[in-house]
Formats: sequence, structure tokens, C-alpha cells
Amino acid sequence: MQAVFDGHNDVLFRLWNNAAKGADPVAEFIEGTRQGHIDMPRARKGGLAGGLCAIYITSGSIRDDVRDANGHYAVPLSAPLERSPSLDVALDMAAIAFRIERAGGWKICRNSTDIEAAEAAGKFAAVLHMEGCEAIDADLAALDVFYAAGLRSLGPVWSRNTIFGHGVPFAFPSRPDTGPGLTEAGKRLVKACNRMGIAIDLAHITEQGFWDVARLSEKPLIVSHSNAHAITPISRNLTDKQLDAVRESNGLVGLNFAVTMLREDGAKRADTPLSDMIRHIDYLVERVGIDGVAMGSDFDGATIPAEIGDAAGLPRLVAAMRDAGYGDAELAKICRDNWLRVLRSAWHEAA
Repeated sequence: MQAVFDGHNDVLFRLWNNAAKGADPVAEFIEGTRQGHIDMPRARKGGLAGGLCAIYITSGSIRDDVRDANGHYAVPLSAPLERSPSLDVALDMAAIAFRIERAGGWKICRNSTDIEAAEAAGKFAAVLHMEGCEAIDADLAALDVFYAAGLRSLGPVWSRNTIFGHGVPFAFPSRPDTGPGLTEAGKRLVKACNRMGIAIDLAHITEQGFWDVARLSEKPLIVSHSNAHAITPISRNLTDKQLDAVRESNGLVGLNFAVTMLREDGAKRADTPLSDMIRHIDYLVERVGIDGVAMGSDFDGATIPAEIGDAAGLPRLVAAMRDAGYGDAELAKICRDNWLRVLRSAWHEAA
């Protein structure tokens, strides 16, 4: 079975949300559930060896189902969040991650050696990621603490504005050039991440923010869960010019499984065929190169194709890629190795 290292999931958010309703997040992950997309039994069944697990602070439900007669929609940006309650939630999610580790459900990985050791031991290799930095202060004191706790990747914004920059709204059709980019605090954050060895994720930032990071960062450009705007013109997807910049930086784009980011019509329909995913993979490979395309599922954070269903269904996507002409070496790169390459670079590890 082809091992998959996935660049983005929201399993911690699902576990935190259910814990608030009385569920045991450790048991839910280790013993399994019918909810969501990821737990230990389904990860093992589908070959999901690990991934970047997001600490994400919710703004509540996002109404991307409000569409006009043509299927178009434009959801206003969620309001910025206050730092103090955001920090509390971030700490709660981190605590869930550590409790799962203590119970033997996964290994929190701080470098590629940890990832490889977890895989060899048959444990899920979890990398802590922060999706939107509402829990981080402008002076970056909290960044040092979260780094010490294991944070190794972050996105300066989710699809709302923070003290660090501006996010893209959920809109179709729309370009990602929807507003300003990094703030001065955001520029300091990018430099600090480069210095400390924290990967910077550009999945939710405006196009101007993308270019701000491209100018400032010394590391490969990483877009953990976005697709090709030329196929699906949603604001979250990447233009050809952005894809070219990712390639020039020796960076990476992770294929997002969200159906609204795969379909030409942007519809939120689970009956989206795997051929739509293959079309995006083919386009990304042609534009970025085989070394710059990976997986960024958005498991537990989006509606995904019913043919995959959850983490246990990953072999069906791998089979579709194989049927489309991708050989063993190419599958290994897209499914796992490209993520390890770019993370090693971001984390100051030797190639």
C-alpha cells in the first residue's frame, strides 16, 4: 500500500469540538468513530502515515451554500478574533494532541527523523500546524512557546484577517487578489519563522500576501491545500503566476480534496468524480513539476468526494492516479516524499 503523508487536516478541531459536547477525544481518535475523516483505524486502513494537524480557531459556520442561479457566491470575510480566547482554544487543541501521544495514538514530530521513526513504528506521524495565528501576539512571545511545544508549521491567516495579514474570502468565481497582504507584524513573523525553522503555509492568504512572503522568505513557498485556479476559479486556488513562483522556489502545492475547489462549477457536491482530482494533479504537475505536488486533503475540514469518503479511501485515489499513468516513483513523491523534502528545507535539515 502506498504510504501517504498529508499536508493538512482538521482532526484536532473535530476532536476539540466533540470534546466540548462531552466526547473523549483520545478514545475517539484511537478507537475510531463514524464521524469525520481521520482516526487511527481508518488512517491505518488507508495508508495515511501522518500529516500536518491544524490548530484552527473557528469563526462559526461558513455559508458557502448561499448561491445565485448560476451557482456563484461570495461570503464576506469573518470578523477578526480576539487573542485571549483564541489562545485558550489553541492550548486546548495542543493539549488534545499531547494526550493522544501519551496514550500511544500518534507521535508528535518535530523533524523528519521523528516522522520516519514514527512511520517505522507504525504510528501516525503528527506535525503541529497553526492555521491562522490569532493565538500569537505581535511580539511573537507565544511563538517561542508553541515552537518549544512542537509547532513546526503555520499559516499567518485563515480566511479572515489577523494582525499578521489578510485572508481570502470564500468566493466563486473569484481571483485570490482580494485585498492587502502582510502587515509589518506579518513581515516580522515570516522572518522569525525562517530563523526558527517553522514552515510558512500560504493556503488562505491573499495573492498580495503570497507575493509579500515570496519576497521576504528564504525558504520554498508552501501552499498546503489549494488547487489550480485555471480549472476551478475559486479565490482559494492558485493562479498560473503563483504556481510558477512555487516552482521557481522549489516549493510545494498540496492537492485539496474539497469538492468546491475541484469542480469547474464550484459546487458543493460529494458525487464529484475522482477524475476531477486527477485533472488538478495533472495540471499542477505540468505547472509546478513532479517534485512540487503533494497531498493536502483538508480531511475533517471540508466536503470531499464520496468515492474517497475518509482516510480509509485513500487507496482509491492512489489507484486512480496509477490508472492515469503515474508510476511508483511518481506516486511516492506526490503521496509522501515531496512533503518530507520541503519540510526538511523549512526546518533547516540537511537534504
